[in-house]
Amino acid sequence: MTVSIFMKFKSVVSVIFGIGTLLAGGWLVSLFGATVDSAGMLFVNYTGACFLGIGLICWFVSNTDKNDLRQGVLLSLLICDSIGFVVALLAQLAGVTNALGWFNVGIWLVLALGLGYCRFLAKD
Repeated sequence: MTVSIFMKFKSVVSVIFGIGTLLAGGWLVSLFGATVDSAGMLFVNYTGACFLGIGLICWFVSNTDKNDLRQGVLLSLLICDSIGFVVALLAQLAGVTNALGWFNVGIWLVLALGLGYCRFLAKD
């Protein structure tokens, strides 16, 4: 898989989660068997805005040549998504969310592994 294709995939995933979180954050949280108060919803919305921004960054970086900026973005996102994976896994193991939470664990893992591949192994 090329860096361009993977970054577009990550972009689409991030934008979908971002828009979904911004427009229906409370409903999405309830799907995972969790609840949040009004302060929690504020942070859900902040998270949605961040996902949307990350998605746009991924889209705009997807067609760039291999350069220091792209490599820096890939490394930054790799660190971010690796932390996201650990947080999602720990939350799932602690029973914070229902079985649907494993979906989040899987998404974070796939994205982190893909970014690791793109950053360190991809030829393009």
